[in-house]
Amino acid sequence: MSNRIVIVPTYNELDNINQIIDAVFSLPVPFDMLVVDDNSPDGTADQVKMKQQQYSGLHLLSRKGKNGLGTAYIEGFKWCIQRQYEYIFEMDADFSHNPNDLIKLYEGCTAHEGMTVGSRYVTGVNVVNWPMSRVMLSFFASKYVRFITGLNIHDTTAGFVCYHRKVLETINLDKIRFKGYAFQIEMKFTAWKHGFQVTEVPIIFTDRTRGQSKISKGIIKEAVWGVITMKIKSLFKTYKQISK
Repeated sequence: MSNRIVIVPTYNELDNINQIIDAVFSLPVPFDMLVVDDNSPDGTADQVKMKQQQYSGLHLLSRKGKNGLGTAYIEGFKWCIQRQYEYIFEMDADFSHNPNDLIKLYEGCTAHEGMTVGSRYVTGVNVVNWPMSRVMLSFFASKYVRFITGLNIHDTTAGFVCYHRKVLETINLDKIRFKGYAFQIEMKFTAWKHGFQVTEVPIIFTDRTRGQSKISKGIIKEAVWGVITMKIKSLFKTYKQISK
């Protein structure tokens, strides 16, 4: 058992799941993996069960329905904390996040026991195969979040992240309210408010070539209005400050 584990949420990722599992378990630094599957009708979970015969560090958490990215990660975080993993990662199943960059995220997180973000924008715009409209939406969304919240990172919506266990144990995970991409913003903002260091390492983000994107207008709306609500509510909260 490694002290590092990668959480990969899935819904209809049969086209990608074998390849992403093999890629993670072939890395020179050992990682375990937890697939959190939302009852994919395409048989993603069944394929993970077959791969478990090959990899002892591969785990599956099956959920009854499609309940959102945020709740999938929250359940995954709790599962990993209970099993005493020290470094807990978020990564997409579709290869938009390069599994080789997990090592870079891990090395960044060991330096400060906080949170390390695989950033598309810390050294410019490092996005491949997205239409310009999508790039602009993502880039200026992070600008908007920084302006509203004061969070000093360039890629606030990034979903390629490493947490030290202390971060997830300090945050009240049951109070995280967002389910879509705003979940990523809320987790970074909350960790920062608790006094954890949130750092960025540059990555190249490549849009999926297999399967379908899960983004929707509702997810975008949640992020736009949710950030303002989150900031206002934070003014009336007391955050437990971790010791440096």
